[in-house]
Amino acid sequence: MGVGRPIDEDPLSRLLAPPPNETAEEREIRLKLEAEARLRSERIDDQLRAEKAALKKNKPVKVLLLGQSESGKSTTLKNFQLAYCQDQWEAERASWRMVIQLNLVRAINGILDLLAEEMAGGAAPATVDSDVSDDEGNFSPRTGSLLHFTGRHRLLKLRLAPLRTVQHDLEMRIGIQAGGELHDVISSPPNSPVLGSKERKQQEFFVRSATSWKQTHSRTPSDGTNTKYQDTQMRETADIIAGCAEDMKAIWEDSTVREMLLRKGIRMEATPGFFLNDIDRIAVRDYEPTDDDVVRARLRTLGVQEHRIKFNKGPASGSEWYIYDVGGSRTQRIAWYPYFDDCDAIIFLAPINCFDERLAEDRRINRLEDSYMLWKAVVSSKLLAKTSIILFLNKRDLLEQKLRSGVRIREHVHSYGDRPNDVEHALKYFQQHFRDILRKNSPEPRPFRAHITSVVDTKATAVTLSVVEEGILRDHLTRADLL
Repeated sequence: MGVGRPIDEDPLSRLLAPPPNETAEEREIRLKLEAEARLRSERIDDQLRAEKAALKKNKPVKVLLLGQSESGKSTTLKNFQLAYCQDQWEAERASWRMVIQLNLVRAINGILDLLAEEMAGGAAPATVDSDVSDDEGNFSPRTGSLLHFTGRHRLLKLRLAPLRTVQHDLEMRIGIQAGGELHDVISSPPNSPVLGSKERKQQEFFVRSATSWKQTHSRTPSDGTNTKYQDTQMRETADIIAGCAEDMKAIWEDSTVREMLLRKGIRMEATPGFFLNDIDRIAVRDYEPTDDDVVRARLRTLGVQEHRIKFNKGPASGSEWYIYDVGGSRTQRIAWYPYFDDCDAIIFLAPINCFDERLAEDRRINRLEDSYMLWKAVVSSKLLAKTSIILFLNKRDLLEQKLRSGVRIREHVHSYGDRPNDVEHALKYFQQHFRDILRKNSPEPRPFRAHITSVVDTKATAVTLSVVEEGILRDHLTRADLL
């Protein structure tokens, strides 16, 4: 029986050992071949590392826009598009004409509904497109002598009656463009009121985000007949609106109508899609929307909107971002959680003007308290422990208007105490409250990043977005081990 090998002998070492009786010339050749093989291996490793780094760098940045309904999420998304997708923005600009016309016509019809109820001797609730509370009174309605309506008011009602049909036609055309079936288009019948207490909120026109209602204007020869019909419809709508321009101005500027709205605690200027001060410019046959018009336009969407932005300038040049506008109503919030996975950043919008308002879905809940609860749920989520979270304290302009009108914060937010009832102190108070919630509930220490915004102000928002863009990109690259 032969002598066995030592049990601790390494087979790999034996395999790599120089051959016995190797000459000096053979050793030189072997070492040269080993060096070349080692160099090839290192080059392959370098290439794999470079490819892995490129994949990380080119991975889309995923950003969620979160906040309650009507907090400014869709408007913020429009600002991203305006700032970084100019070509697409220009292509879609004309598509917003019908939406802006609808916003204007709907507001006028809302006033006409209130006027009709007042003239009939009814007590209409304060229920224009506003979140003014109907149970605890956010804005104390004024009382006084009976309003005096004249034959002129009756004449204006009759002359503006065609706007009922215009509203219905616009809603139907936008809905059908969105690819919806007739039974999916929630709109107002031609002769039905657009206001009514809670029924109005339930019947607000909407489109489904899964469909594309925006029409680009690149026509193909095959759709010439349909295009001609659509153009005819648009001209007819513009003709009716232009023909009603003077009467719309008259009803909006009428002192008795203004007093009626004031007594009911209705602030039309604070409603989404407010264009009543722009009748001269919008109610014309050749109206073309401006950038500001598109940003201010109101179109309710259901579901999640996804927008992809390929940056070609600034710190994020070359990167692609996926921005998701997730529905903010209470029934839609369950859809947030699937998007938390692999999320790079969240822009959370909290409207700070709503300290005296109630949720449309549940009038028992204060909107500011709802924002606090949502903020706590987001910052305390372990799924988002590594995610950048940026807070937009939005609607500063409306907060200032509300405080100037005499609304006192401490009457609705008891912890505000005896602080001065001005914008500066209010902003400081609200910001500190959000900061405290973050500090107490975040699973890991994270910076508090907050911006005071009015996202309808496109120029100021563009500056804010450039700061946000750089911060999100830096965090994204850090997580990818590229910084």
